[in-house]
Amino acid sequence: MEQHLFDILPAKPFVKWVGGKRQLIDSIDKRLFPIFSTTKGIKYVEPFVGGGAVFFHIMQKYRDVVKGAVICDVNTDLINAYKVIKEQPADLVKSLREMENKYYSLSSDEQKQELFYEIREKYNHCDNDPITNTMYLIFLNRTCFNGLYRVNAKGEFNVPAGRYKHPLICDEETIIADSKCLKDVTILNGDFEITEEYANENTFFYLDPPYRPLDATSSFTSYSKDKFDDNDQKRLKLFIDRITEKKSDIMLSNSDGMGKNPDDNFFDVMYENYNINRVVAKRSINANPNKRGKLTELLITNF
Repeated sequence: MEQHLFDILPAKPFVKWVGGKRQLIDSIDKRLFPIFSTTKGIKYVEPFVGGGAVFFHIMQKYRDVVKGAVICDVNTDLINAYKVIKEQPADLVKSLREMENKYYSLSSDEQKQELFYEIREKYNHCDNDPITNTMYLIFLNRTCFNGLYRVNAKGEFNVPAGRYKHPLICDEETIIADSKCLKDVTILNGDFEITEEYANENTFFYLDPPYRPLDATSSFTSYSKDKFDDNDQKRLKLFIDRITEKKSDIMLSNSDGMGKNPDDNFFDVMYENYNINRVVAKRSINANPNKRGKLTELLITNF
């Protein structure tokens, strides 16, 4: 009975990730449906997988259509977590359950914060085995301020502790469901360009890079110690041109500069030969509460 339950549970992101696409799933799916509902044998490639909201959606809704998938990210700890969940879900669940019980046993906020900073130090500065490192990553993600993942120039996780009474640290159902979803998936760690070898007429690329900042105060690109600046956005455009020439279908997500500043036509000029769609998204992670809320984002396609 328990195994049957896990078979029907939906896979979903196991971490909360800045820029996650849960808010845009419907808009994305609406534009993907004509391709994925009429084509068989598509290989799905996601070079900036992040939390994987679109990946998990595609792999479940179109599981009879997708014949193979490749996910990639420059964040080594994140990709290590995907591999652990794919290959050792039971060991990870056991480790998370032990940490969850330890956290719940603490009676004061001060004790919980002390444990948080102890784990953050071990995550940043210890040579952890893959399971322990993934357990630390998930623990920090579930107990840090606003569920934010951010690193400094040294690549160290530097988000402060949050204040939670009973956070779900060990989400066993999601880990098991995600492991099943990842069973036959190729998992890569590195720059997005390493996925170019998979480009052909049977490949669909969904690209969700770190968003271009809308202003000086919204510059959140620190998923890794390496920044993703305008030169990288231009390099990505050239990559998209190349895989388009190889007849791959693509969809790109990014910020809408013109939604903030009518003169910021950076992407409109760069992708003038592509289809540019503006969709409404709701973003809740911002240091300034007045800047949270609805805004337009771009979905750019070559189809």
